[in-house]
Amino acid sequence: MSYLLEVCADSVRSAVEAQAGGADRIELCSGLVIGGLSPSVAMFEQVKKNVDIPVRVLLRPRFGDFCYDGYEFETLKEEVCLFREAGADGVVIGILKPDGRLDTDRMKELVECAKSESKSGKRPCAVTFHRAFDVCRNPYEALRQCIELGIDTILTSGQKDSAWNGRELLKELVREAAGEIEILAGAGISPEVIGKLADYAGVKSFHMSGKKVTDSKMEFRREDVPMGIPGFPEFDIWQTDAGLVGNAKRILIDLQEESLKNDR
Repeated sequence: MSYLLEVCADSVRSAVEAQAGGADRIELCSGLVIGGLSPSVAMFEQVKKNVDIPVRVLLRPRFGDFCYDGYEFETLKEEVCLFREAGADGVVIGILKPDGRLDTDRMKELVECAKSESKSGKRPCAVTFHRAFDVCRNPYEALRQCIELGIDTILTSGQKDSAWNGRELLKELVREAAGEIEILAGAGISPEVIGKLADYAGVKSFHMSGKKVTDSKMEFRREDVPMGIPGFPEFDIWQTDAGLVGNAKRILIDLQEESLKNDR
């Protein structure tokens, strides 16, 4: 299996920067600053016009936990169908029960929708189980359930605040998965961490934002009138940086070349 770099982007510009830096895949969302929410179909379509690498779409109806009511679940189902019809290469989803276990019944519905043949003839979507995995009760049970559900990828930090701190569980997950499902390491992924994680845990797929913070172009500012959470820096713009992505990609290229050399 080759090494893979997925970049999380919450704007068209960030997606373009991700591709320019050498990303293999994009996870598209909105509101990355609060962990990511579902993007609009219009944003997705603009991204697809401007990049030619695969785009998986994060579907998350609100900030907070992953235990959803009936309205939120119906919204998720509709979004899976909408983005499949729009031509998404994959969807990024996750639902938990109140007791911390995977909501396998609801997940089955979403996976079936993603992988069914679309009305317009678009191919089925791949499915990533997102970082709801990192707050589930039993990661080994969840891993088996994801495989049984036909999910393609699990995005995880190893149930820690960063993938490096979760390296022990990541190593176990890679071993347990045995190639049946992609283990995508995310949270705190940087060029400095990638090589160490690949070596220690055997991870081959990495998820990063590669972001830099730029200052808003607004010159006239009313900083005493918050539009969201009071005290939150509203004139800081998060954006993917092609240079940071490129640094990470070069490390993966070196790892791949080293792997091929060792196989000879």
